[in-house]
Amino acid sequence: MTITLDDLVLVLTECAGADDDVTLTGQNLDVPFTDLGYDSLALLETAALMKQRFAVDLTDEEVTGIETPREFLDRVNHAAAQAA
Repeated sequence: MTITLDDLVLVLTECAGADDDVTLTGQNLDVPFTDLGYDSLALLETAALMKQRFAVDLTDEEVTGIETPREFLDRVNHAAAQAA
């Protein structure tokens, strides 16, 4: 199973809402979450919901060290592969 950008966008939107000024796409995968309007609490909530939906477990320390959407996807997909 691969967690996609669409999955991440859906979960982020559920956890933190959508910023009308920013749309998360493949074009801005390397933009820091803070520049996209997401704080560490939003990422922690996103990781918790990812755990419920996709059975991927990231520690709080891992999550708070994630800076970009690409890094988030890499980490959750690595965790999913390890869990399989």
